[in-house]
Amino acid sequence: MNQYFRPRRSMLYVPGCNTHYLERARTLHADSVILDLGDPILIECKEQSRENVVRYVTEGGYGSREVVVRVNDLHSQWGADDIKAIAKINVDAVLFPNIESREDVLTALAMLDAAGGSHLPIMVMIESPIAVLNSKEIASASDRIVCMVMATSDLISQLHARVTHERLAILSSLSLVILAARAYGRAVVDGITSDFKNMYSFEYACRLGRDMGFDGKSLVHPAQLAYSNDAYTPKAAEVSDAREIIQALKAANEAGKGTVVVNDKLVEHHHVVAAARLIKLSEMIETLEKDHV
Repeated sequence: MNQYFRPRRSMLYVPGCNTHYLERARTLHADSVILDLGDPILIECKEQSRENVVRYVTEGGYGSREVVVRVNDLHSQWGADDIKAIAKINVDAVLFPNIESREDVLTALAMLDAAGGSHLPIMVMIESPIAVLNSKEIASASDRIVCMVMATSDLISQLHARVTHERLAILSSLSLVILAARAYGRAVVDGITSDFKNMYSFEYACRLGRDMGFDGKSLVHPAQLAYSNDAYTPKAAEVSDAREIIQALKAANEAGKGTVVVNDKLVEHHHVVAAARLIKLSEMIETLEKDHV
């Protein structure tokens, strides 16, 4: 666990062009809100969206939610101005889209630092085949990368694949990015489900992503929050098992044994590390949810 470790069960995109949504995001049970200046925003609304986001972040009111701003593509006509506007306000991270290489990460950081944001961590979006293939070099580019965010809709389009309930077309890609993120200690969050009325598929995607190793899921609609939060919240029985694992192996070690059996399962040191992480995550989630009440 590093200094940026925190719950990211749900990361809700909030369009910067809509002040009603920016206001409402202050009350929603999202672990993170991504205030969005990027592709979904109409060209004629880009500058107003930037002004809105700066104003709402400056005013505050988001409580313990992680506040992230997604800027426009670095090579677009808005990217540099977005970075300059966001660098000196109280955001928790800047999300950069279309990151496909180590060089892209270093360019993003250089632009952010030049704008006065050298203190800020960043997140990177993985949304193309080349980004997936380069996910190892992207993840290793800087310790200021706190999270890798999948853009699965973009990836499916570029793969010429089809959206299916089982997500077969992108399972390999998801696994590759998870491997890269874990190898370098980054958080990693699953992409959106754009069919926000199909809760059956959404819940399946949440639980599949959790079992694959994701930290959470990005969302496009508040109706999805409860499902994502539930899927990525450690259950009471899991927390209880984690505490038992830690205590049992400690006792075994003190008795001169390197392993122990708990609930018919062999327990070793790596299980204790995972158990400690799960307990810490559970405690942080409990604190977050008290703040949201």
